[in-house]
Amino acid sequence: MPGNTFGKLFRITTFGESHGKAVGVVIDGVKPNLKFSVDEIQRELDRRRPGQSNVTTSRQESDEVEILSGVFNSRTLGTPICLVIRNTNQDSRDYAKIKNIFRPGHAGYTYLSRYGIEDYRGGGRASGRETVSRVAAGGFAKQILKKHKIQIIAYTKEIGGIAAKQFEYKEIENNPVRCPDRNAARAMIKLIEKAKHDGDSVGGIVEAIVVNCPAGLGDPVFNKLESDFARALMSIPAVKGFEIGSGFASAQMKGSEHNDAFYYHKKKKKVQTRTNYAGGILGGISNGAPIVIRIAVKPTSSIAKPQATIDLHGHRHTIRIKGRHDPCLCPRIVPVVEAMIALVLADHLLLRKNLRS
Repeated sequence: MPGNTFGKLFRITTFGESHGKAVGVVIDGVKPNLKFSVDEIQRELDRRRPGQSNVTTSRQESDEVEILSGVFNSRTLGTPICLVIRNTNQDSRDYAKIKNIFRPGHAGYTYLSRYGIEDYRGGGRASGRETVSRVAAGGFAKQILKKHKIQIIAYTKEIGGIAAKQFEYKEIENNPVRCPDRNAARAMIKLIEKAKHDGDSVGGIVEAIVVNCPAGLGDPVFNKLESDFARALMSIPAVKGFEIGSGFASAQMKGSEHNDAFYYHKKKKKVQTRTNYAGGILGGISNGAPIVIRIAVKPTSSIAKPQATIDLHGHRHTIRIKGRHDPCLCPRIVPVVEAMIALVLADHLLLRKNLRS
């Protein structure tokens, strides 16, 4: 399957480059006559949109979505849905000056190694700009999940070692770093602003919780639900780590501590677990408990500090990257994380229905 396509039954193919005319996505596998809300998709795009605050890139894009096909009178036709977002504020001048120089932390060298050509403008296809297409598709997938009362809540858990200690749901969208702890958010903002002033960047951790996910989603052994989550989230630019439930902390636990004890909830009339170290998935299949996922986000590679590198001919250079870049990627990755999780769940809902039909 081509590397630009994701999903089995609910499939998306993204297209476009950071400094090209547009980016977009084709969604296939959607059944006809589903109610379609472009406003809900636009709402998700607005959350990811650049230029929102002092702790994000200053690039100004309206990210207004256009529907080219697959929808009529706010209903899906069962044909491929094509969504396009025009690039209107790209500036390639700074990139032209360093087009033959390898930028540390970027994919220029590896793209040249793979294809023999690369779009050096803003990172081309490897740029975080590509994720706007995922968020558009995820905005539609969320509409499917809403019918099943499935909700995805993602937020910034940690930035540069500063971690959220409290969880206040309403606070997530109430501060520019999307942290559920207002005190931690203030400290995070100060840290990001300092890094920006120093010409540097910082990384962090984003956590996501899926609530009301039914038991029974996932297909062992190579299509386990957490395997698809890992593939989806690790495909996001700048994501360098993935864990679910207790994650790496489970390596320090005993079996008697880590095993989640089952019990029957009489009021809800269903099987539950008293703890959730498994993170809502057992044997690759959801067990009905909240799915808890965390990803590690690296510091932004584009920084103004001088860095040693070489050019295409092996000559040494010292590079200072100009342009408009996020000093921390976590705030704008939050809606991308939700989108990718939504795409996985929408696909597995169709897979389960297909298995039983």
